[in-house]
Amino acid sequence: MIGKGLHKSKGLMHGYIINKNEVSRSIISAVEQAETQSGVKIKKAFISIGGVSLEGINLKSTTIITRADLEVTQIDLDNINIENEKNPALLNKKIISAIPIEYKIDDKKVLGNPIGMQGSKLKSEILYITCLKQHLHDLIQAIEEVDIEVEDVYASPIAGSFVTLTKSQKIAGCVLANLGSETVSIIVFENDIPISLEILPIGSTNITNNIALELKTTLEEAEKIKHGILTSTIYPKKKLDEIVKIQLENIFKLIEAHLKKINRNALLPAGIIISGGGSGITTIKDLAEAYLNIPSRIANLNFINNSSEIIHDSTWAVAYGLCLMGLSSDREKSSSFNSISGFIKQIKNWIAQYFV
Repeated sequence: MIGKGLHKSKGLMHGYIINKNEVSRSIISAVEQAETQSGVKIKKAFISIGGVSLEGINLKSTTIITRADLEVTQIDLDNINIENEKNPALLNKKIISAIPIEYKIDDKKVLGNPIGMQGSKLKSEILYITCLKQHLHDLIQAIEEVDIEVEDVYASPIAGSFVTLTKSQKIAGCVLANLGSETVSIIVFENDIPISLEILPIGSTNITNNIALELKTTLEEAEKIKHGILTSTIYPKKKLDEIVKIQLENIFKLIEAHLKKINRNALLPAGIIISGGGSGITTIKDLAEAYLNIPSRIANLNFINNSSEIIHDSTWAVAYGLCLMGLSSDREKSSSFNSISGFIKQIKNWIAQYFV
């Protein structure tokens, strides 16, 4: 990263746009900072999408193998996706990534790609990472309107995972939790692939607000107190610890409920890795470990292959992940997930109808 720009996210609520003009002003400010720092004019961008409309939907399906010699072909895999896309769970959703979790041929698990194998019946489980079409459209349009072309879009948890998780963690099984201001995103890995994704409508702002209320101080002071920074506010440490503990327990309860839902609670050897702005809360690691009964650590960023350089601030994890994707000469290979560049072109054509 040769330059960065930071501006408060205005015009957003829980990750979706409620005021496009404010969002545009925030983008312009951040872009100007990055251009000044880097000396490069920004014309194109890889972007991420998060927020409460982002969702991981696991779909299981069965198809009869089409060829007379019973060999699985790409047509069979395409038929599965075509059938899945008719599922009511995907109504009004845009599929950002379709990630195969498991294939079975005649009820026998297949290791890897089933193409070329033989059988009569093909079963699949696929994780579809989706968001509401309108939310994605609004985000892309807001960026395009400030003269930046969107190259591609990725789910924020996927982008962040590229620089916060090691291959061994993803193989063993782990959950990456990104604590944002208004939402917490969790993505679970096993056997080196994502098997589940969830966005929780709670964030570190809830902790800040409660500190401000209980300690009778300003939001600015409360934010500093939350991160262990000395302020002019006098308060009992025990009371602060209790405030933070209650709010973090609410977050961990939701994470635990999701892990129970997918039968992975207390069953992830590599534990929970915590990233995002909220990861700077001093007691968060110990509370996560105690509450979830799995190993816990704060994410480090080691984003250069074979490099000993480690960045301890994971606030920029998603941005670094997007940088890696942008630098890759083979984006599909580097991400291992589907691109939605075709959808971006559709949006451009739609917008063009009104501005020609």
